[in-house]
Amino acid sequence: MNTDKIRNLLNILFLVLAVAAVVLYFASSFKTFIIVCLVAIFVKLMEFFIRFTN
Repeated sequence: MNTDKIRNLLNILFLVLAVAAVVLYFASSFKTFIIVCLVAIFVKLMEFFIRFTN
């Protein structure tokens, strides 16, 4: 798979997780919000490293 496609997929996943985190902040427990935020940050870091290694 092309790295641009992977980066686009990771960016879309990050945006979905970020929106989910905002919704969970108001609708769920704080612990769930933190977990979703950490996963979103991890996804964004993966995209960041792919961008700068190519």
